[in-house]
Amino acid sequence: MKAAQTRLLDRYVRRAVEQSVFGRGRNEYFCRYKVEVAGKSLPVLTTLDKGRYGVIVFESLAKYANMDKWNRELLDKYCREYSVGIVAFATPNEETLVGAQLKGFPIFMHTNLKLKDATLNPASPVLRLTRAGETAWGTLPGDHWTVFRANSSTYEPVAWALKHNDYTASDERSLQTTVVQDHGRLDGVQRVLFGSGLQFWLHRLLLLDALSYLSHGQLSLSLERWILVDIDDIFVGERGTRLHEEDVAALLASQAALQRLVPGFRFNLGFSAKYYRHGTALENRGDDALLHNRDQFTWFCHMWNHQQPHLYSNVTQLEQEMMLNKQFAIEHGIPTNSCYSVSPHHSGVYPVHEPLYLAWRRVWDVQVTSTEEYPHLRPARLRRGFRHQGVMVLPRQTCGLFTHTLLLERYPGGRQRLDRSIQGGELFQTVINNPINIFMTHMSNYGNDRLALYTFESVVKFLRCWTNVRLGSAPPLRLAEKYFQMRPDELNPLWGNPCDDIRHRRIWAKNKRCDTLPKLLVIGPQKTGSTALYTFLSMHPALVANLPNPTTYEELQFFNNNNYLKGLDWYLNFFPEGLANSSQITFEKSATYFDGDLVPRRAHALLPNAKIITILISPSKRAYSWYQHIRSHGDPVANNYTFHTIITANDSAPKPLRDLRNRCLNPGKYSHHLERWLLEYSPHQLHILDGGQLRSEPALVMSTLQKFLKLTPHLDYNKLLKYDPKKGFFCQAMSNEKTKCLGKSKGRNYPPMEERSSKFLKKYYTPHNTALSKLLVRLGRPAPQWLRDDLSTAR
Repeated sequence: MKAAQTRLLDRYVRRAVEQSVFGRGRNEYFCRYKVEVAGKSLPVLTTLDKGRYGVIVFESLAKYANMDKWNRELLDKYCREYSVGIVAFATPNEETLVGAQLKGFPIFMHTNLKLKDATLNPASPVLRLTRAGETAWGTLPGDHWTVFRANSSTYEPVAWALKHNDYTASDERSLQTTVVQDHGRLDGVQRVLFGSGLQFWLHRLLLLDALSYLSHGQLSLSLERWILVDIDDIFVGERGTRLHEEDVAALLASQAALQRLVPGFRFNLGFSAKYYRHGTALENRGDDALLHNRDQFTWFCHMWNHQQPHLYSNVTQLEQEMMLNKQFAIEHGIPTNSCYSVSPHHSGVYPVHEPLYLAWRRVWDVQVTSTEEYPHLRPARLRRGFRHQGVMVLPRQTCGLFTHTLLLERYPGGRQRLDRSIQGGELFQTVINNPINIFMTHMSNYGNDRLALYTFESVVKFLRCWTNVRLGSAPPLRLAEKYFQMRPDELNPLWGNPCDDIRHRRIWAKNKRCDTLPKLLVIGPQKTGSTALYTFLSMHPALVANLPNPTTYEELQFFNNNNYLKGLDWYLNFFPEGLANSSQITFEKSATYFDGDLVPRRAHALLPNAKIITILISPSKRAYSWYQHIRSHGDPVANNYTFHTIITANDSAPKPLRDLRNRCLNPGKYSHHLERWLLEYSPHQLHILDGGQLRSEPALVMSTLQKFLKLTPHLDYNKLLKYDPKKGFFCQAMSNEKTKCLGKSKGRNYPPMEERSSKFLKKYYTPHNTALSKLLVRLGRPAPQWLRDDLSTAR
């Protein structure tokens, strides 16, 4: 297969599987998939006597047919036992085959054909999303099609086409089978075979149907599709490009036509009132016509002067601008209760401009907005939703029409390109692949050539012609509730660095800086010496620590608790606005980061190039130290139960006891947590410190650490640190021969751990310590002395 064709097939196969959802009651969620490169052996197909895959997709039919006998028998057995189907795509052959039999199957193929005029078999049980009855006229893409012929009743055509030089379809014998279903009557394995890849838009629909059919409905897209069309920039536009009265009449007529096909449909108009009646005399009448028919539309606030919100430095200014728009709405009878708004140029929505969210809530009670920018404009299929400051942010889709798209003759690529997008192309696939679509358009798209009316009427008719999707529309608030019912995992945002995306930098507040974001994270875990390390690092002139958090002191704990939902501005406020010189870098330490489930992904999204430092001590010692620490802080559970009772509590114990057990034991599963960090960060970004050595030889550890961080100047910590016999550890050396040590809560002397608790923990942590030892070998890192000791005494 040609490289470009392989990439296209891979992209759409993955996208089809990504978009497949299971339906359980009111919740829908995406299924998981795995891509395997063909090798000498099959991937693991079962786990605990359960099948791992619902459908198996082969990019190459030839590779599937030519599998070695052993793997083929194993695969067929798996498919029969777990009722798993197979999808495979024919690839171009270097030589033309005429009537060649597919190896191992009673089916014959003709290859390297040019085809035209595709039709579907209305009796095929595979069809679900796809609707039969029409013909896709014209030449099919590519000239390397494969067609199938079989005399066995196990095979049934799904799709047909004509050879390119045929001029009639009156004779059924001239129809060529391009997609065939194998009912599995011969060997018990059901299959759907495609005669070409996914360049043909109809094959993309049929792939979704094949996945649904072969998985017995488990991998099935919902047939519901929700559509909302925003018309931004109402009353905004250059003279000569705005709506006339007849354009408003056409808008109403088109809306009525769409309502017959899309129940509940209404155009959603966003207005900037400052520019009301700023056009020609005919355009001013158009503005009046919109207001005269205001009850026929849904409305939302834009900005009074169409200004970008991120250019306003405080919330009061934004509120004043929004109030002007609201006063206009009240005076002219425009409904103000949609709870929806869109920001000009997506400014302030993402990257988040906090004053915008506050002003929205106060003035308009905005609960829903939409943007193309989260996490990035492209690719559109990866856009997600999130919630911030009580506002639900939905992903917004484009339809190929922009502010400057006024005339069909000037459409980029011409009408042919627009029609391709509508008739199975990008716009059509957007609706197919997204259960909820919010399309961005502009007022100018509805005047002039009325391109938007043509676009949406055409794509809706094409969807009705070729699919069984049930189109509907609803107000934004209802769509937001539906969206997050389907994708509750998207409610919490994933903050990225605005400076990594030039578009995001342009729509971020001018007073915001990215260069003070930390380039170093000390991630803990707790009670391993992270506070001491934080102090030692702060002594270096090239390192700038975060400002203290009033509630958690030196720790910000941003990535793993509710502070993350406060947003990026909250985090940035703890770092200086500027650095003394370019060689300085900022850092922060939060010991709870190490074992936080969401922390590695969140940290990498914002700080992908950061260096990560973790400190490890004997997990048994760490667990006991943590227990004594919270006991000294008056934790009622720790004060009411012995350490042994806590660590040996079973799952039937009271929840507070189980929670404390987990907080004692889980951070010590070092290899498990490190593996999660290594999924996000490369090994060369991770530095693992021996906590025992940090306590006994801190100067040596800091020397190694300076080299890892490439810090200049290289400090001699032997001159900066001094052992304090009263505290029992090294402290900062002062000029008067005294030391400045950590507070009373650090370096406490605890009673020895009970022997029975020590034995229990050694046994408990042995498999985890063994896994850590293997991980360190894999990373080429030395095993610390405490690990060697723990493993030797466990034998």
